[in-house]
Amino acid sequence: MLECYTTVMKEGHHEINIQKSRFIGFVKRCETEEEAQTFIQSIKKKHSDATHNCSAYLIGEHDLIQKANDDGEPSGTAGVPMLDVLKKMKLKDTAVVVTRYFGGTKLGAGGLIRAYSSAVSEAIKATGVVKRELMQEVKVTAEYTLLGKLENEIRNSDHPIKKVNYLENVEIVVYVKKNDIDEFKKWIINLTSDKAVITVGSFSYMETIADL
Repeated sequence: MLECYTTVMKEGHHEINIQKSRFIGFVKRCETEEEAQTFIQSIKKKHSDATHNCSAYLIGEHDLIQKANDDGEPSGTAGVPMLDVLKKMKLKDTAVVVTRYFGGTKLGAGGLIRAYSSAVSEAIKATGVVKRELMQEVKVTAEYTLLGKLENEIRNSDHPIKKVNYLENVEIVVYVKKNDIDEFKKWIINLTSDKAVITVGSFSYMETIADL
């Protein structure tokens, strides 16, 4: 599993108009090629009356799965430029479709490349990008008398709180970098005078909004 990577937030779309042609960019996070293909086919079905439904996607930790489709546009003017946008933005597990409704004016090869690239860029900006950082979930279980102190100290630390479970005792689930586990344990032990139970859980990705 990658320590850290960026991808689109979830799913979104954005439309631009160039020389009376409508270019609608659709974007979705897809973690498998099957998921990407399903997404592409759903857009093509929804916009079956469009002139073109061009697509591209990058899948996998090391971008081993890469596909681009011009869907009838001149070779190299749509799918590949769309894929290049994903690469330049360093996104992973991302699929895009640009639906074009022809407006009557031919754009030429250069114009098409710019149009499809812009449609993807604008759709990604509209959807948003997140940084996914691999963290270990650590559960701190303590009596409610310690809740105020614990929650306040943790929220003011570099360890984000994932959730708080209010059960018989309070459980605070915290994201901790794997290299910081031992230090985090020592810190909690000192903070609670060893009155908390610390349980190291599974790895999961913490998402934060990333700047474009």
